[in-house]
Amino acid sequence: MKFGGTSVGSVESILSVKRIVEKEKDPVIVVVSALVGVTDKLIALTDMAVRGENYETEFDAVVKRHFDVIKGVMPASKADTIQDKVRLMFDELLSVYRKATESKQLSQETKDLIVSFGERVSSIIMANVIEGAAYAYSPDFIKTNSAFGKHTLDIETTNALILNFFPDKPVLTVCPGFIATDKDSGVITNLGRGGSDYTAAILAAALHAEKLEIWTDVDGFMTADPRVISKAYVIDNLSYIEAMELCNYGAKVIYPPTIFPAYHENIPILIKNTFNPEAPGTYISCEKDMSNQPVKGISSINDTALVTMQGLGMVGVIGVSKRLFGALANMGVSAFFISQASSENTISIGVTNAEADLATKVIADEFAHELAIGEINSVQAEKDLATIAVVGDNMKRTPGISGKLFGALGRSGVNVVAIAQGASETNISFVIDSKSLRKALNVIHEVFFLSEYQELNIFLVGTGTVGGGLLDQIMLQQPKLRIQNNLNIKVVGVADENKVLFNRDGVALSNYREVLAADGISSSPEVILNGILEMNIFNSVFVDCTASYHVAALYKELLLHNVSVVAANKITASGDYATYAELKDIARKKGIKFLFETNVGAGLPIINTMNNLVNSGDKILKLEAVLSGTLNFIFNTISAEIPLSKAIKMAKEARYAEPDPRIDLSGTDVIRKLVILTREAGYKVEQSDVKKNLFIPQRYFEGTLDDFWNTIHEMDAEFESIRQRLDAERKRYRFVATMENGDCLVGLQEVDMRHPFYELEGSNNIIMIKTERYYDYPMIIKGYGAGASVTAAGVFADIMSIANIR
Repeated sequence: MKFGGTSVGSVESILSVKRIVEKEKDPVIVVVSALVGVTDKLIALTDMAVRGENYETEFDAVVKRHFDVIKGVMPASKADTIQDKVRLMFDELLSVYRKATESKQLSQETKDLIVSFGERVSSIIMANVIEGAAYAYSPDFIKTNSAFGKHTLDIETTNALILNFFPDKPVLTVCPGFIATDKDSGVITNLGRGGSDYTAAILAAALHAEKLEIWTDVDGFMTADPRVISKAYVIDNLSYIEAMELCNYGAKVIYPPTIFPAYHENIPILIKNTFNPEAPGTYISCEKDMSNQPVKGISSINDTALVTMQGLGMVGVIGVSKRLFGALANMGVSAFFISQASSENTISIGVTNAEADLATKVIADEFAHELAIGEINSVQAEKDLATIAVVGDNMKRTPGISGKLFGALGRSGVNVVAIAQGASETNISFVIDSKSLRKALNVIHEVFFLSEYQELNIFLVGTGTVGGGLLDQIMLQQPKLRIQNNLNIKVVGVADENKVLFNRDGVALSNYREVLAADGISSSPEVILNGILEMNIFNSVFVDCTASYHVAALYKELLLHNVSVVAANKITASGDYATYAELKDIARKKGIKFLFETNVGAGLPIINTMNNLVNSGDKILKLEAVLSGTLNFIFNTISAEIPLSKAIKMAKEARYAEPDPRIDLSGTDVIRKLVILTREAGYKVEQSDVKKNLFIPQRYFEGTLDDFWNTIHEMDAEFESIRQRLDAERKRYRFVATMENGDCLVGLQEVDMRHPFYELEGSNNIIMIKTERYYDYPMIIKGYGAGASVTAAGVFADIMSIANIR
């Protein structure tokens, strides 16, 4: 049983360790680390001593911390004795620091001696806390050799000494982890940071233990780093190979060399949490996982540099790789990632950023001749990258894993710099820009169903009647979508005309207006765009519920960064055709969506239906539609008692009309909608191409809005006369938009009782779609065509369609 620094870092945790160990009935060896943070502090004090700085105050704090722990975990009669032992050890350490201050330098041997004190002291404490425990000094039987300035385990000598030290099954024994001694000189060495895990594995393998337990401060291996992915969860079972792959690529649960000794002797490893001992933990063994899940976990190394040697002169030349890795090994540089093109003209290796320059120089020196004569073109380092490993034994011989992985990354705008996969197919590793790490991890975690919910992240601009209604609908539907669809729609950004609020964990929709007012920052299109791009969040959708030209101008940059766009705003889809076509093209190439269903007919499925017709090979020949809920409301409201001017005011009060109703009366809104439909039908058209037959004279559109309200009543008598005539003829006025073979017209039409438009009520919209298939009997779509709630619902439907394609 190995207990890490956090497990022995406080009085409470040490007492928890005591309870855990004393419950064991079988013979147990307990390996302990230094108290959490102590090794780092000893290294920091070493640097202070060498620089001649005052280290004694902080040194005294380290000593006091250990004394306080001793007092807290032992009775006073025993504590005094142990404190005396510990005081002698710290006196020895203090004399080493004083010599360092005098000499201004330290040998590696002395540094190794200094860092050994953490485990030496903690193991003495633990041996006297656990009832019935004996103490064993692990440097007596853990032996190392030196190579390239590093200590490596001498396995044969170590195993022989362990068997000699424990001739029979050991009684309950406590020993320090991490520390060792050199096989030849006998000086203190160590097994490297994290070496206490290794100590425990070495003992377990040598003594053929029943199992190896690593007790730490987490419940086990997680599917991903929980600091990056809140939905990560504990993996129940791993094979030795899976655990090793995850450890090698950044999972810090156990020290990577720990796994081999256990694997070699087929000893299962159990990862347990000292602070949650009832949790089952992660069980690592040779047992085959019977689940169908191809990917077990994802790990990553953020500190990555890629060193690439490139040149056609390498092709077919034997020994290039040997020379490259031999040169690196001679300088003690370890490569954790290797990728080579099948043409043999490039080799890329992954090293830490700190080693990148050294690795580049070593390789350049080794191949100096080839570089000079041009057989090798360059040796270059690219820094600030990240390496991700996708791990799972069940990926082997499962088609489509790589396609699914890299397809998902591509749709999210994550560029892959290099790829490596072994023939075992247990690990797919790749290198990306470190700025994309969080997004990439979230995408992978979700696409392989490691997440409980699929997540869609919404940035919403515009909190008026439509935007506010949409947020209310999302809030009401969130619980149902989680349960029924395994979908979590998370609003990570909200903006109104004054402020914008970003929250990666999600904005609380129950009081977003108050939070936006209190915590939001000053809003502008530039601030909104930069905020979204800086978040670089996966599965993201930008929702525009404004009528702003400036907000619409953001679409291109967002789409280029793989953010889908849902627009209630008509400006872009009805504006310049070249811009409309460019945005559609970007979305198609990026594998994302640019949707604007509510631009026409609010929540009616008009555009989607037309797209389905066109995409299935039909050709749209003619459109006839009443597309202005405002104008339809006005013409349905005019009566003997309600003149035109009053009907316009009623439309505004009912929020059917724009704040300036002249936009509706001028036919501008209908023209925009007709242009959008015509383009979606496959025709190239601009607003200026639409012919207009308007019913309000031009003079009413000039001057101020007040001028309009003061004079529009002048039209009442004329429209009353027209109304009476139409009534007598059993006809009605409808403002109709027509497209036939790409030619567009908007204007008033008189329709009789036999026409489908005659019975159109209130603010409803209707469209007749005549196609090659629906020629004699055109398709008709009819329903609410205006109103905040149905428009919000239409926007919601667009959002859901994006969720469904992922």
